[in-house]
Amino acid sequence: MSEPRLRDQIAVVTGGGRGIGRAISLALDAEGAQVLVHYGRDRAAAEQTRLCLTHPGAGIFQADLASAAEIASAVSRLDVDRVDILVNNAGVWKPTPLGSTDESIVDEILHVNLRAPFLMTQALLPRLGRGARVVNISSTAGRVGIAGGRSVYGATKAGIDALTKNWALELAPRGIRVNAVAPGYVETDMTAAHLGDPQTRDRAMQRHPLGRLGDVEDVARAVVFLCVDESSFVTGQSLNVSGGFVV
Repeated sequence: MSEPRLRDQIAVVTGGGRGIGRAISLALDAEGAQVLVHYGRDRAAAEQTRLCLTHPGAGIFQADLASAAEIASAVSRLDVDRVDILVNNAGVWKPTPLGSTDESIVDEILHVNLRAPFLMTQALLPRLGRGARVVNISSTAGRVGIAGGRSVYGATKAGIDALTKNWALELAPRGIRVNAVAPGYVETDMTAAHLGDPQTRDRAMQRHPLGRLGDVEDVARAVVFLCVDESSFVTGQSLNVSGGFVV
């Protein structure tokens, strides 16, 4: 068995209790990292993820990512003096059709998907030393239009790609690499209802030339790559993990 490539490095994964976040947490743990799993509301899911982690220092912490005060408070309570890896994964995926969307839904998506990664990264910046890595979870929805009234979601993911490129330049002098992973359609509990419609699922399948939808491990493996030494000269990139949906 090969040596773990992230032995005892400290990783924070937002939204790490379920779906893609859980897969990322498990993949980083498998490489030896001490993973701190953030959750917003579902403590039970975060605890379940924690039970699957093998590093003795793994833990969970809570913060409402729509609240700047809660982000700052949660970060201040983290009992670690450094963070080697930050994965900004948490996100809200809700429809926002023009003409019938309440302002509160728009605010929620903007706050969690775009403002929270900025505030979380800013709050953890004093603990991100030379060699640290930030990985943002973007989406192909930030690069191509998607039918179904999800414009605000797509706009936030385009914003994540913009933050990634700008942070890569801003933090390069400090030796911090910043990249993103942009999945296509991925089978998770969050997308289950959307992909449960046969016509929607068929359209999604047709847009993936490799002939299948993504799974959470596809995304997790890409995140690991951006955290290990094999990608040490990669920064400012948003890696498509979409089976050819976006090329």
